Amino acid sequence: MSHVDELRQITRVARMYYLDEMKQTEIARRLHLSQATVSRLLRRSQAEGIVQIRIEPPRGTFLDLEERLQARYGLAEVVVADCHGTSEAQILKRVGEAAAHYLETSLRGDEILGMSSWSEAILNIVDSLPQMKNQIASVVVQMLGGMGNPGAQAYATNLAVRMAKLTLAEPKLLSVQGVAASAQARDALMSDPFVQHTLSFFPKVTTALVGIGCVEPSKFLADSGNIFTRTELEDLRQTGAVGDICLHFFREDGSAVDAPLEQRVIGVTLDQLRAVERVIGVASGARKVTAIAGAMRSGLLDVLITDHVTALAIDALDDD
Repeated sequence: MSHVDELRQITRVARMYYLDEMKQTEIARRLHLSQATVSRLLRRSQAEGIVQIRIEPPRGTFLDLEERLQARYGLAEVVVADCHGTSEAQILKRVGEAAAHYLETSLRGDEILGMSSWSEAILNIVDSLPQMKNQIASVVVQMLGGMGNPGAQAYATNLAVRMAKLTLAEPKLLSVQGVAASAQARDALMSDPFVQHTLSFFPKVTTALVGIGCVEPSKFLADSGNIFTRTELEDLRQTGAVGDICLHFFREDGSAVDAPLEQRVIGVTLDQLRAVERVIGVASGARKVTAIAGAMRSGLLDVLITDHVTALAIDALDDD
């Protein structure tokens, strides 16, 4: 067979497959070829330039930016949401919608979903998540106690209950404050049988949904009765801390800060968080750019969900 004849056969197979939408088995039968030959000819059609596949990302998607950040920070996935609003509330709402869609399409029915308890980003996810008709998680675990005053603690518990209801899961609640007055008080609170029951689920979490915090708390968190004093926050800054995940603080390079206050935290440990199969971080906003980049370098995150303006700012950090 001459080269021209071979190219003719490759082209014919390609037309039948790509334009006529025929299955490879049908093409093989029609042309009296083996299916292996049809597969080989289809591969050749691209190598010879006969078939050229072009993907045009739709307006409002940022695949190149997502893939660039994935590669740079070693994440499994980055989801960048398009956001036309400029207020923090508008941005959080859009990121919440994108994160809700991600969870809806990627969670399995037997998933044990852990979630940090006090995060405006996670609040927006729960607000955006529709009521599931089919179970997408078997258990929802509150991985951090409530923050600040008793009202905030009840709010954190209610957030986990809402998530469990929407995903048709069973809630496992941590009905204590996120930070105890002392290490001794923490140990006493953690000895409660109900608390121990929830803590026993931490090593079983398959997907963790976490916010990314700054050292300086948001107005949302401060209004809740934020549990850190100005002195404690300043001490954290002096160690180089730029942000936290579940009250585990890290520096700009992602290294962990061994903060004394961690001895008072009632929640998932750093080792338990590292052992989770998939950790999804959700955060956005100009004031969090450094914290998000540090979280991405920490090795704790597998997935980041943010907005396109924040993603561009993170992308620009290494271009300076």
